[in-house]
Amino acid sequence: MNIFHAFSIILCVCSLGHSIPLQKLDIVQTLSKSKSPITPQYLRYATSALSQLQKSYNKTSGLWEGTGWWNNANIITLLADYSLVNGQARSSTTPTFQNTLVNAPQNQPQMVKIVSPLTSTNSFLYPDIPGGLTLPDPRLSNGFEDAYYDDEGWWALAWLKVYDTTGDIRYMNQAIGLFDDMTKGYPAKCGGIWWDKNQTANNAIANELFLTVAAQLANRAINRNYYLQWALTQWKWFEGSGLINSQYNINDGIDLGTCQNNNGYVWSHNQGVIIGGLMELYQANANYTYITIAQKIASAAITELSDSKGIIHEKCEPNCGSDAPQFKGVLMRNLQYLQQAYPEDSVKDFIANNANSIWSKDRAPSQMLGEVWSGPPGGATPATHSAATDALVAAMAVV
Repeated sequence: MNIFHAFSIILCVCSLGHSIPLQKLDIVQTLSKSKSPITPQYLRYATSALSQLQKSYNKTSGLWEGTGWWNNANIITLLADYSLVNGQARSSTTPTFQNTLVNAPQNQPQMVKIVSPLTSTNSFLYPDIPGGLTLPDPRLSNGFEDAYYDDEGWWALAWLKVYDTTGDIRYMNQAIGLFDDMTKGYPAKCGGIWWDKNQTANNAIANELFLTVAAQLANRAINRNYYLQWALTQWKWFEGSGLINSQYNINDGIDLGTCQNNNGYVWSHNQGVIIGGLMELYQANANYTYITIAQKIASAAITELSDSKGIIHEKCEPNCGSDAPQFKGVLMRNLQYLQQAYPEDSVKDFIANNANSIWSKDRAPSQMLGEVWSGPPGGATPATHSAATDALVAAMAVV
């Protein structure tokens, strides 16, 4: 039986079986509570989409076939989010978490990534490496670590979300080890951390992930003050870096020649990760300014990235390469977190509108979900499918 099939008619939401001492806002408890009862249609949509996604999961490698290393981390996060909202699913998702924890490190793909103005970044898996590009030194890869600090941040967030779901300390220990490696990228030429270990770029996403992992560990790990100081230091730099522009959109990175905002594209994942990071920082430090800024970024992202019907798009659609198709799911996931803690009708309506469009206009006959949420459902991959499923889970949680 497919691991999600048994949950297609379950509408209850179960709370976590463990508690963590937290300040003001209890992130874990907040995110494990959705609108009750869950709207049946969104539970049905999300469960069906996850069932389809699991068809590409390779138990031997511990990875989803047809997508990249960091994309797999986001799929783990998606499964954990689904399990937090629909507690009855945890008994079936936990074996996938355990299997990936054990098997994925031995099957980490050989990969080279580039920074691209058209797709933010693009990942190329061996042997499909374009001419002129060289694989990183394999000694930079160890377990879930690799040559790119943003990849490490994605995996750290994935394992912390699994920790929130299961209470299993092994997952938090993975995140702690990954964060320790990320600190080696500090400081970059213009402040914050480097995007990669070859020190070729200083972009928004690696720095947002670094902040968010630090803040999450401050709220979960024993050495709270150590991680809080990292989070506060990182936020002070990020806020003053100019990456947040005058419209409260986050541009893509820093120009290493001028150490100024490079005025690159406003990508959805850059808006999403910082929202979640600021929520965690508020929990750790109880300064409501963090929430105010997160809400402004959320509102600005919806305005900047939506079409006339309120459907989110990346500027590169419908040909976004291997990485950018994952981005929109990251924003929807973090809007879900914000909505669960600080409800706003405009955010709820945005999530519902996109979820409805995905299911009615972006679903192929194969039941795979494509890149363009307003349709038609072309170019479906595990990356496009999982990103769209993030929106369905968000709707399941808050609509």
